[in-house]
Amino acid sequence: MSTEFLLVSIARALVEVAGMLMLGQGILWIFGPKARDGNFIYDLFKRGTGPIIKATRVITPRFVNDAHIALVAFMLLLWLWLGLGYAKRYLCVTQQLACA
Repeated sequence: MSTEFLLVSIARALVEVAGMLMLGQGILWIFGPKARDGNFIYDLFKRGTGPIIKATRVITPRFVNDAHIALVAFMLLLWLWLGLGYAKRYLCVTQQLACA
């Protein structure tokens, strides 16, 4: 197995974890403020997604409302995940690896 394939696989796994953290935070956000205030799991999700939200705020223009930054971050993660999947498949084909 090549180093490039391993690095793309690791990056894709990290993007998947970040996406799942954001998805879990979003599901808990739907339940309302009473479910979020002081909830250990919600705080854990918020701490895990904090760097992603901050990085998204840095790269987005100022006219994007702060309320929409989490959605933009999730969409960026989705596109990154799809791109890494395409890169992984490309590496499988070019290096003639048996990938599923």
